[in-house]
Amino acid sequence: MKSNYLSEKDLFYIVPAALILGAFFASVQNGNWAAAFFAFSLVFFLLSVFLKIAHNWSGGEKVLGIIIALAFFLRLAVGVTLHLALPIYGHDDEDDRAGYVYTDAHKRDNQAWALATSERPILDAFSSKYASDQYGGLLAFNALVYRYLSPDAQRPLLLVVFSAFFAALGVPFLWKSVRQIFGENVAWASAWIFALYPESILLGASAMREPYLLTFSAFALWGFVEWQYRTGQSETLRQRPQNGWIWFGLGLFGMLLVSPIVALVTIVIFGGWVFFTREGRELSWKGILVVAAVFILGLFILSASLNRSGEFEATSPLQVINTWLKIAVRMNVYEIEQGSGWVQKIFDEGPRWIRLPFIAIYGLAQPVLPATVIHPTKVIWTVIGFLRGLGWYLILPLLALSFVASAGQSSRKTRNLVLWLALLVILWVLLAALRGGADLYDNPRYRTILFLWQAVLAGYVWVWWRETRNPWLPRVVLMEVLFLLVFTQWYASRYYHWGGQLPFPVMIALILGLWGIVLGVGFWRDRKSTLKSAGRGA
Repeated sequence: MKSNYLSEKDLFYIVPAALILGAFFASVQNGNWAAAFFAFSLVFFLLSVFLKIAHNWSGGEKVLGIIIALAFFLRLAVGVTLHLALPIYGHDDEDDRAGYVYTDAHKRDNQAWALATSERPILDAFSSKYASDQYGGLLAFNALVYRYLSPDAQRPLLLVVFSAFFAALGVPFLWKSVRQIFGENVAWASAWIFALYPESILLGASAMREPYLLTFSAFALWGFVEWQYRTGQSETLRQRPQNGWIWFGLGLFGMLLVSPIVALVTIVIFGGWVFFTREGRELSWKGILVVAAVFILGLFILSASLNRSGEFEATSPLQVINTWLKIAVRMNVYEIEQGSGWVQKIFDEGPRWIRLPFIAIYGLAQPVLPATVIHPTKVIWTVIGFLRGLGWYLILPLLALSFVASAGQSSRKTRNLVLWLALLVILWVLLAALRGGADLYDNPRYRTILFLWQAVLAGYVWVWWRETRNPWLPRVVLMEVLFLLVFTQWYASRYYHWGGQLPFPVMIALILGLWGIVLGVGFWRDRKSTLKSAGRGA
């Protein structure tokens, strides 16, 4: 990158900030303080430099720098707070006592430390011996960090720093990409959503895979947009050096290491993007061959990762993936049925076909906002659950209206693109619901893997509503509020016996009835408005 992406003035605040943060983080971690201070200070300095270069490269204003800084420091603050508070205020289980929100992060951290302090090569992270990380890429990276930056002690917050950095690094790439596709207003809205979404903050504060995947997705998006932008510009612009394929390849390569399935889905997204938005321009055979090769490679890596133990007797990668998905959904249905008496009653008394739709809707509602507040638990977990649920219920109406927003778009290319992204996002959310079901952590975590696209859609719909003031967003929000109010009373009566408890089918019927009223009145008002406008025109 050019030298003007970083100035001496930038170093005047980066260096002191890195030293102060390094001293603080060293004081709350195990091992030799001087060694920890050096490691944390070095990491904070280098990562801050990268973030500043990315900000200057993107051409963003001061506001974009604020968004990047918030994305980084919010995750750091949450990560430190949870690491220190969970052992004191959390549950008396192994994860909470060690300061981890996610069991996966706890297991991966321990195995990364074991691998780093052994004489085994880092590439062993991709073997079946280290099964805590299904794909091995993040485990290998964490082991490298421990082996060369923290060989004297296991310091989980060092991994959290990298996780927070990757989460923030995606912001300028997302903003620059969306600005070229949908304009600056949508870019700002998407960037704010991407940076402040509570589930993403929690994952970025917990050394999980998702922050890496989101930023790799942002790399691939920028590379793809750069390629598309150049092919549609003047001859002078097209002759400038292209680096779109470098970023696209880097993003896909990172996904293949951390989670191959995301690389496959990303290829599908971009493939549909090209197909539904092309205007008579022929596709490059070279590009098709490269994408096809990556897709096939991803299939083999994914199937090999899923079948590390050899438990699936299948003859092809597709069969392995299909078998794994069937087993996963079947186990999810079983766990939900066994974990809830009223769900078991519904399954026993209702027709068999109702199970999958019920699981999908039940998973779509997770984390159920009333349950996160009313369900008896530790205060710290109530706060975590409430913020996660609030974030999901704030963005859900925007995603639901993405199809409506696209219909009013005059540009065929933009309309087709929004429809395609909306379809993929909704399908992924439903797949996550079927795969994770009632699991309060895996289900939203799976959903957040494609949060970059959710942020783009939500930003687009928000700007569309600000410009059109379409009445359907308030109506959808009202439907959601009614759902939450009825469910709140049901949970309150269940746990604290406040008021009479409605039978579950009656409660669902009440919610559907209220929704029917909102929809009926909404369509009636729209029709009345249309007839009035037609009368004026006549």
